[in-house]
Amino acid sequence: MTQADIEAAASRFTTDGRAFIRRTPLWKLPGSALGVACAEIWLKLEQLQVGGSFKARGMYNRLLANPIPASGVIVASGGNAGIATAAAARALGVKCEVFVPTVSSPAKQAKLRELGADVVVTGAVYAEALEACLARQRETHALLTHAYDQEEVVAGAGTLAMEIEEQGGEPPDSVLVSVGGGGLIAGIAAWFGDRSRVVALEPELAPTLFRARAAGKPVDVAVSGIAADSLGAKRIGAIAWEITQRHVPEALLLPDDAIRAAQLTLWKEFKLAVEPAAALGLAALQSGAYVPKADEIVALVLCGANLDPATLA
Repeated sequence: MTQADIEAAASRFTTDGRAFIRRTPLWKLPGSALGVACAEIWLKLEQLQVGGSFKARGMYNRLLANPIPASGVIVASGGNAGIATAAAARALGVKCEVFVPTVSSPAKQAKLRELGADVVVTGAVYAEALEACLARQRETHALLTHAYDQEEVVAGAGTLAMEIEEQGGEPPDSVLVSVGGGGLIAGIAAWFGDRSRVVALEPELAPTLFRARAAGKPVDVAVSGIAADSLGAKRIGAIAWEITQRHVPEALLLPDDAIRAAQLTLWKEFKLAVEPAAALGLAALQSGAYVPKADEIVALVLCGANLDPATLA
């Protein structure tokens, strides 16, 4: 995965005549605005992306880069990748079938149906939904989009990092990134390389990268907790494993209560409605899991907003 792959994805978004991907805002705040002793915090407001998450970038790039059969596209997802695939499929006028686990939130399932996808709810966790999806794909030969472990998906996610650098005028000193299967952090780390310190953040109850590092290779982990519907992969993706081994020095774990507190801070103080997975960056800063330097510019990726607003009460 190279910067050229990411630039090619960005070019597809702007030159194929079918505008879809949004250039989401970068909000620069003094660290003190969030109670953090650092120079600046950059909030990449990716929850404003089409489909409500960064996943739209990778899924759209996957569809644009490949021929789509009459049977359409198929994906397994905790919710966000499915929503992104369904939105991209609708924009391109093709069929879409989405397999989601029972842990997927009702709000995400409702959004999938609203987008016209055929929704199959099966399995307790993402991995089980993926097994059913793969079996179905062998029958229909639909184009498979993977939630995080395909080159086009990772390159599409990397366009987010490309935008951060363009909008910021320089690479930030550090980027704090939520990790499930690892597609987002793989794309971000592939773009920045060693020019920014990319830090992996995971819930304590979904530690795919953390456990892989302890074992020296990707391993299956049990997944549960507040962010399981978004960060519910039970194993780090092969692409993410390879890239993070080279470019991501830290993988930190955060408890659910810290994640929830950060999610509520973003809503109550800034009226930013994001799902738990999008709050890990602020949780790392608020809890002291990540302590920036006084002159540091820290970028946080607010990666998704597919949640039930009632949960913010």
